[in-house]
Amino acid sequence: MKKLALALLSILAFSACQQQKIGFVDNTVLINDYQERKDIEAKLQIKIEAFKMRTDSLRSAFELEIKEAELKARKMTQSAVQKLSQELQQKEQLLSQRVQFEQQQIAQESQNLNDSIISTVKDFVRAYGQSNGYNYILGSNEAGSVLYGEDASDLTQKILEELNKSYSKN
Repeated sequence: MKKLALALLSILAFSACQQQKIGFVDNTVLINDYQERKDIEAKLQIKIEAFKMRTDSLRSAFELEIKEAELKARKMTQSAVQKLSQELQQKEQLLSQRVQFEQQQIAQESQNLNDSIISTVKDFVRAYGQSNGYNYILGSNEAGSVLYGEDASDLTQKILEELNKSYSKN
């Protein structure tokens, strides 16, 4: 009985002494330096620039229309001027709604893409941890979730390289 108790105690002591394999990544660096994010950001920037050009063009055309209306208004009756003013206000509202709608679409697309990238990175880190025998991979950020970690435990660059390799293969 003593031998059995000693054996159980030895097993418990051995398992308690096993070291956990823990690493950490800098979330900000991992996300910001991920090539897919950079590529998506460049595509979104092209869309934003095209949107700005369309908006500027529409606003310029509208301003020109206002100037023409001001010239016409000098020769019009008061009721015709009011009618023209209402038409211009409606056009301005439609223009503002169109611009706001496009802004919302771009913002929504950006949010969806960012969410997708974050999910991809989290899944990759999880798979990396599992395949490399880590019990935990912690994330650090400006908020300070990891206040200190040995450089040897910093997996940011290793995982970033693997993540970018995986992306470039696709």
